Amino acid sequence: MYNGKIVLCGANSYEEKYYLNPDFEQLPDHVKDELKIMCVLYVHDVGGILTLVYEENGDLCFEVTSAEGDAMFDEIGSRLKIKQLQQEKAELLQSLQLYYRVFFMGEDLDL
Repeated sequence: MYNGKIVLCGANSYEEKYYLNPDFEQLPDHVKDELKIMCVLYVHDVGGILTLVYEENGDLCFEVTSAEGDAMFDEIGSRLKIKQLQQEKAELLQSLQLYYRVFFMGEDLDL
């Protein structure tokens, strides 16, 4: 049904914008708010552009880019911030992966 990567959400420090894929509008408001806060604070702290992307297998990954020659982007800080978010938001990220696998990839749950 879905091929390649699917963007869940992202934030851009250059344009000061946040994006949520309209396909995920049905997520509960508190989840959407938590995603927005997480993404916006990330780009506020380290700069660049952050996107949360579902890989073909359903894994949710952080992807970071920055403008060429952007001296304000903190690459080391970016890696550390992503590790921090992966630890602090592990439950949220796992839930979003499960949600994607069930509702978008059509996997059956064996709980």
